[in-house]
Amino acid sequence: MATALLGSFLSAMATVLGVIPILFVKRLSEKWKDILVAFTAGIMVSAATFGLMPQAIQESGIISLTLGLITGVLLLDLIESHIPHIDVENKPGYTNMDSKALLVIIALFIHNIPEGLSTGFSYASQQASLGPTVALAIGAQNIPEGLILAVFMMNSRTSRWKALGIAALTGLMEMVSAVIGYFTASSLQNVVGYGLAFAAGAMLFIVYKELIPESHGHGYERSSTYSFIIGLLIMVYITQIFQ
Repeated sequence: MATALLGSFLSAMATVLGVIPILFVKRLSEKWKDILVAFTAGIMVSAATFGLMPQAIQESGIISLTLGLITGVLLLDLIESHIPHIDVENKPGYTNMDSKALLVIIALFIHNIPEGLSTGFSYASQQASLGPTVALAIGAQNIPEGLILAVFMMNSRTSRWKALGIAALTGLMEMVSAVIGYFTASSLQNVVGYGLAFAAGAMLFIVYKELIPESHGHGYERSSTYSFIIGLLIMVYITQIFQ
């Protein structure tokens, strides 16, 4: 349990790491942001494909994998359909958007719930290496999320330190849901396979719906492609190290 708490805390607080650069720089180039987003996508695809899905089959079988994965995709699709997107790089003229900034914060709280559940279910799995691997993957995804949130808040005339605090609060929601996921899976072991498959579906939806399109929208497709592959390979090596 202590390991799960620590892993979920570090993964959740990775959002804060994304905000920290904003305390020192005013602008991140589109090229480097695309490279970072693509790198994150590679990490998440690798974690879902080589970590979550095989373990879900081992825990509960192929039917559980199918049902859990589809559920994860459908839930994220529902959230994405009703929650406003963070798109500051394409709308730099925002100056007074307090209400819109609030909606974005709510969106991040909601998005962090399935991510936290994914971490909790992974730590409850019988495979000891899966929890740290998934926590690392989701933490890597949280870093650019925190960065984009910070830029959005700054464009809304919010102080940098306040943006840092808000990022920490959104991360706290992820940690709370991770604890819920851990205890749920520990109490009902049959739920673990569904939970892992759900996590895989949620992560793959985020990658193909959000991260890859975002990393290929500004003319740096080739650099982003290489970054994606490097991220995928790094996570493969990390998975082998944890095993």
